[in-house]
Amino acid sequence: MSSHDATLEFDYESAARARTVAESVAREIGEIDDDRSQTTLERDGATVQIAIDAADVVALRAALNTWFSLVDVAERTAAIGEAA
Repeated sequence: MSSHDATLEFDYESAARARTVAESVAREIGEIDDDRSQTTLERDGATVQIAIDAADVVALRAALNTWFSLVDVAERTAAIGEAA
C-alpha cells in the first residue's frame, strides 16, 4: 500500500513513562486506521516508535497530526498523574 511513510520516535526519561504513553495510544491502533493509512507501535525500554504507512501524502499528513496529538495528550496526562 505504501507510497509514503514516516516513523515517529519518542524517548522518555524512564521505561515506565514510555510504557504509560505507549499503552495509552496503543488503544487507537486499528481504530483510526483505514484503507489509506496503517500504523504500528513498538516500545523498547524508554523509547516509543510509531510507524505510519500511507497511500498518499494527504493521508500521511492526517495520520501524523493525529498521532502527534494523541501522544501529546498521553504525555500531558501522565505528567499530571505523576504530579498528583
